[in-house]
Parts: sequence; structure tokens; C-alpha cells
Amino acid sequence: MTQHTHGPSAHRYTGGFPKIGIRPIVDRRKKVKAAIGEMTMELARAAAELIAAHVRNPDGSPAETIVFDTCISGMPEASRCSELFRREGVGAVLTVAAGWCYPLETIEIDATLPHAVWGFNGTERPGAVYLAALHAAHNQKGLPAFKIYGRHIQQPYERDIPGDVREKLLRFARAGQAAALLRGRSYLSVGTVSMGIAGCIVDENFYRRYLGMKNAYVDMTEVTRRIEDGIYDPEELRRAVEWTQTYCAEGPDPNTENERIPAERKRQNWIKSVQMTLIVRDLMIGNPKLAELGFEEEAYGYDAVASGFQGQREWTDHNPSADVLEAILCSSFDWNGVREPYMVATENDNLNAISMLFNHYLSHTAQIFADVRAFWSPEAVERVAGRKPEGVAEQGFLHLINSGPAALDGTGEQSRDGRPVMKPHWEIEEGEVEACLAATSWRPTYMDQFAGGGYSTDFTTRGGMPVTMSRLNLVDGLGPVLQLAEGWTVELPPDMHDALDLRTTPTWPTTWFVPNLIPGDPVFDDAYGVMENWGSNHCAISYGHIGADLITLASVLRIPVNMHNVDPKHIFRPSAWSAFGTKDPEGADYRACAVYGPLYK
Repeated sequence: MTQHTHGPSAHRYTGGFPKIGIRPIVDRRKKVKAAIGEMTMELARAAAELIAAHVRNPDGSPAETIVFDTCISGMPEASRCSELFRREGVGAVLTVAAGWCYPLETIEIDATLPHAVWGFNGTERPGAVYLAALHAAHNQKGLPAFKIYGRHIQQPYERDIPGDVREKLLRFARAGQAAALLRGRSYLSVGTVSMGIAGCIVDENFYRRYLGMKNAYVDMTEVTRRIEDGIYDPEELRRAVEWTQTYCAEGPDPNTENERIPAERKRQNWIKSVQMTLIVRDLMIGNPKLAELGFEEEAYGYDAVASGFQGQREWTDHNPSADVLEAILCSSFDWNGVREPYMVATENDNLNAISMLFNHYLSHTAQIFADVRAFWSPEAVERVAGRKPEGVAEQGFLHLINSGPAALDGTGEQSRDGRPVMKPHWEIEEGEVEACLAATSWRPTYMDQFAGGGYSTDFTTRGGMPVTMSRLNLVDGLGPVLQLAEGWTVELPPDMHDALDLRTTPTWPTTWFVPNLIPGDPVFDDAYGVMENWGSNHCAISYGHIGADLITLASVLRIPVNMHNVDPKHIFRPSAWSAFGTKDPEGADYRACAVYGPLYK
């Protein structure tokens, strides 16, 4: 099972990826330009090399940068640079300066482009002076920009980028690229609102104004039509069914003998589940193979970077649940091999789908969609399991669990340096795919919940993985807000796990999560505070502590963050945020986002 580049996913990004544009700036006075012009170009090239080495596109290729071919010292070069960046699809802009220049004559004024300025910290011709003047101009004009200024003064001949500057350059590049990847793409709703869950309601103004995205809608009857009329690749269906028979081990049926589905109907449910998977993927990104089969219109797709499937209950009362399609599409692999995961939300919870998408574009890993099911206090664990938890879990933990869209990567069966991880798809090895599948049991659904039958994944996430739990919420009168919690997955002793897991739905995948605690914090003093302040029944879980990157991305999109446990030293927002208050950064974030408004207003 190897990574594929020519399968149904190969055309997902045929339009290419957004680029990061770099603008070298220099004083146009002849002697000054002669003295530091080449130095400025070298710093710009060094920034480009750093970004290319550490920032990836969703397909694993290095993020592409464009360094303007000459130093900008006035309006003519600034205009030529802006035009070049528009033609080349630049989605974020970095300005680099080693000395003074004329801010109003070199400024970039496209308000939809995230912008950062790196001023070289030297004393001979201080870039920091230009940096400060340019940021004052940006702030005065309502064009917030990120300020990058190293702590330590450098020698003029130095070209190495200091560690603190590197961190900010890369954080800005990741967030700017993520914002640009959203622009112009779409979210696909398959169905509408599931079981009265408000997160299923699609707010088109939010998508257009904050994300620059479009919305597409398909009724679930279209899935039925494509199944009945055979509108999918029959050869791929054959391979997919063989793959599920080989790698997807069916687990014990939790239903009573009288409620169990006959074996032949179970077999048909597997086939139908695979058909559903092919169809939803084809709806998202299209499939040129369909045009070859005579289905030209159906071959188009909806250019969707995320989607949701309503399922319950209009579908699941008489059809197999969508758990198979969600689990397979959300994973980094399928019957075609290793590939980029899709972001597909159960119950069409589009807000959690966008949370997954934010996480994915920053980490490039598959995502675990989960219910925030329960907080287990040490006392409750002792009452149910006979003893209190120990180690990282000793102060209590959250039970994160949902039936379908927890990516199989979430088993934790991939590894790096002997530790469990969730990898970007281009790093995943064949043996790791098989290990994830071997750790997953496909359990028949409870018939009282899913009358149409089907299968859910059952696995337990391995402990010791750094993860970030996040959620985007919409609040009337306020707009979008983001919340997040960095922490760790934990493993419980088998008897304790069983005692707790059996209290809920043991046929679903479980992730035991402990947030990083902050003594005395209003929220993060204990794990209960996280559960108490969580804004929804769902969350998205990403591998890695990516909270700082999420905060930077949220500031790019003008979305305030109402809850986090990130070290304040790593929070990076536009410099204008400090003008809204330095004693209370959370309040300043709200005020700044309210004043500037959404990125695409």
C-alpha cells in the first residue's frame, strides 16, 4: 500500500497552491541602496529558503515563495510587485528590510492579504526603525500587519535567521498559507440539519466574509440516485470492497440475537457503505473517470475542501450509517493507498468541519472528530472502576468519542522515534497503515440508534501523543469565536478503560484526553473547567500542540479566541492588537477583531 498520485485524488489541486510573496525594501538614495541593497535581497532569499524548507502544501510539496526581483524603494516598484503577486496567486506577503525606507511609498495596501514585516535588528542602518514606521502606517490605515523583530542586535554581515525570528516567520507563513488555502473554495453540505443540532446550520455570511469561501448543497437523495444508477467507478468499487474484506475486520455485534441483521444484509451494507464513500468523495472533488463512463455532469464535483453528511435520521433509519464513509475519507489512506485526508463532518456539523480544516492546514495531519462526551473526575473513576487514575490522568480527564469521523490515524499506530504519532500523509509507511487498520474493529451499529445498520469503528487512541482540541462556534451578536485546549492523550489500565467505556457506546473509538493545566486559571485549573466551558457537543482533535498557530490564524481571519492554554510568549498577532490593550490580551483580541471586522468584508 503506497502513496498514490494518479488516483481519484490526483486532481484535487490542479489549480495549484497559493504562494507567499516576499518584498525586499531599501532606501532609494544611491549610496544607501549600494550599501545595503544586496544585503536586503540576501535576507529576503534566506526567508524564502526557510519557508520552503519548513512549510508544506497539502500535497507535501514545499510552499512556494516569490521574491520580487529587485529591491522596492518607491511606488513604481511597489506597484509592479503588487501586480506580479496578483498574477502569481500570492496569498500572503512578507516584507523584509535592513534599513530605513519610505513607508507610505513602499506599503502594500491589499487588505485581504495577510502581511508581515521583518525588520533586521542591526544598528548601522536599523531595519527596526523602518519596521516601526511602517507598522504605524499600517495601523493608521487600518491594515493590520505582523511585526517580526529579533531580540538580539545582529552584525551587518550576518545572514543566519535568529531563532525567535524563525519562529515568527514560520508561524506567519503557516497561518497565511492556511487562510489563502480557504479562499475561493467551498464547503459541501450533503443533507441539512441532523437531529436539531445547530452546528449543522450553514451561515453563508460567515463563510463568505470570514473565510472567503462558497457553499454548496446536495440533498441526500443524490447519493441514493448515484447508488441506484451506478454513478461511480465500478472498477474502484471492486477494489475497495476487496480491500475492506481484507483489512477491515468485523468486530462483535452488540445487538441482541433478535435485533441482529442477517449475514447477507450485512454484506450488502458493506458494499453500500463503500458506494457511499466513493460518491461523497466524488461530490467533493469530482472524478474525471465518471466523464469517461458517460456521466459528464457528475464528474465535476463541488471543489469542496470540507463537507458534512447529515445522516441521522432521514438516512440512517433505512440505510447504512455514514460511519464507514466518514472514517475512511477522514483517514490518510484508503484502497488506493496513502493520500491527503478529507475533512468530512458527521451530522453535517459544518462548524466542526471548519475546525478540522484549520487544524489540518496547520498540521497536515488527519483529524479526530469527537463528541466531548464526559469529564471523569478521580472520585467518579474510583467509584466505577475501583481505584483512582494515576500519572498524567490523576486529576481527571475527558472522554472524547463519536461514531464515524475519527480518522483511523487516531489509533496512534504510526510512530516516530518509537513514540506514537499522527503523521502528514507523505511520511506514512505501508506498515503503519496496516497497523492502524489492525488496531480498528468495525462493529455493527446499535439497531436502536441506526435502524438501517452499518458499521462503526472501534479503537482506543494510544497514550502519550501531544494533541490540540479545538472548536469554532458562532454566537449571535458576537460572531465566530475559536476555543482550544492543548494536552495529551492517555491510556488507562484495561480494566479501568472497560469499566468507563462500557458506560457509554463501547463500539465507537475512544480518545482519553488530559488538557495541559494552569493552576489558578479560570478555565484550565482542572480538566472539568475545559468541559464546563466548551461551546459545543463536538470538537476537532489534531496531532501536535498547534495552539499558537491556531491563534495566529484566527487573528488573520479576525476571529477572537475565547479560551486557550498557550504560553503567552508564543502568541503572535498583528502589532495593532497591542493598541487595544496590553494588560488583557484576550480582551484586546476581541476589541481588535470587532474593529477590523472580517477579512473579506
